[in-house]
Amino acid sequence: MSFRFIHAADLHLDTPFEGLGKVSERMATLLRDASLDAFDKVVQAAIDHEVLFVLFAGDIYDGESRGVRAQLRFLRGFERLAKHGIKSFIVHGNHDPLGGWSAIRQWPAEVTVFGSSDVAAVPVEVEGRRLATVFGLSYGQREIAENLVLRFPKERGTQGSDGLRIGLLHASVGDQPEHSSYAPCSLSDLRGAAIDYWALGHIHRRAILSEGRPWVVYSGNTQGRSPKPAELGAKGVMLVEADENQVRSAEFLPTDSVRFFNAELDLADLPEGAGLAAIATGLAARAQELQTLNPDLALLIRATIGGRGPLHAELAAGGCRDEFLRDLRDSFADVEPPLWWEDLQDRTRAAIDLEVVRSRDDFTSSVVKRAEIWLADPAQLGRVAEFLTPSSPAEFRRRCGLADQVETSRLVEAAMFLAVESLEDEVSSCD
Repeated sequence: MSFRFIHAADLHLDTPFEGLGKVSERMATLLRDASLDAFDKVVQAAIDHEVLFVLFAGDIYDGESRGVRAQLRFLRGFERLAKHGIKSFIVHGNHDPLGGWSAIRQWPAEVTVFGSSDVAAVPVEVEGRRLATVFGLSYGQREIAENLVLRFPKERGTQGSDGLRIGLLHASVGDQPEHSSYAPCSLSDLRGAAIDYWALGHIHRRAILSEGRPWVVYSGNTQGRSPKPAELGAKGVMLVEADENQVRSAEFLPTDSVRFFNAELDLADLPEGAGLAAIATGLAARAQELQTLNPDLALLIRATIGGRGPLHAELAAGGCRDEFLRDLRDSFADVEPPLWWEDLQDRTRAAIDLEVVRSRDDFTSSVVKRAEIWLADPAQLGRVAEFLTPSSPAEFRRRCGLADQVETSRLVEAAMFLAVESLEDEVSSCD
């Protein structure tokens, strides 16, 4: 017998969207309701697709101090699901561990909230036939360093008696520098358990880590929260098709109403001799492309200008970046759905000929050569991060947005050009 279910995670209901700075009044209103609207879309998707149940893999709320508005909206959603005979299964994660204050005294009978002491198993039956068994475990506290996967069963019952075996958990699989490591585990740990589909939460990037037996899936968050790499692009849930004790497919369904993007422009892509107006035109074109590809959605865009050329000096002039950003915002002030330029990051560099610098036998040349050695060696890049923060290099990388080797390389390369520019200016002033 075939059936469907939805896997959702990291709703972060009533998230404050901290760190975005000032936004337009219209965008502020949309952001205030975005996480709650995304949950409503999860509920509607479950009803529209006639799923058997919905899984919520932790971080339902953004913090232990759960807002009344978010809790009541959450309860009403489950009441709607229950009216359609749809069951719901919930585990709590590091943002919303069990024990946080709750305004909800009683859940619908169709809702299961897993505890934190032991892994519990809850059957899902239709007309007396068990189609699935959901195994779940919540966080009892925010900081969980234990590998919780090891608590899940490693042996199966009588052949086929459990139906599809689902593991519901909030956890970090492998190295996840964009997120703090809670309930850390490995892919081999997950494969070692008697589970057919792992419904995971905590990592906001949607990812299928394994297909077959078992499926290991991060659905990602239901609504983006910032312009950080893990929050960019479409956000939503996974609609899973199952048949005869195995998963047939996992399809992504978007649920977000505000979508975050990074619009990049390289000076090398501009016509020769172009001025600042060409940058504005190029970024506007990027924004219009995003609007076309994401119709009916509000967009929050971070502009990033890179490359080397004479426009670097103009962009670096006092007040230019702020005026440029203000002009971008004014240009899109009246579009619907709204589009807001969150920030403009200037990563341009002066037009320095590294071949010329590298060929010289002086201190500036040695700086370039040393930086290039680091850039070519991942181990050296790791030592750079350790040198900057000896106590916690992984936390440093996460907080600074150094999600991977590419980001770390960008930091070293930027430092190299800054040093070369300063040294070249010093030489010029002495001539």
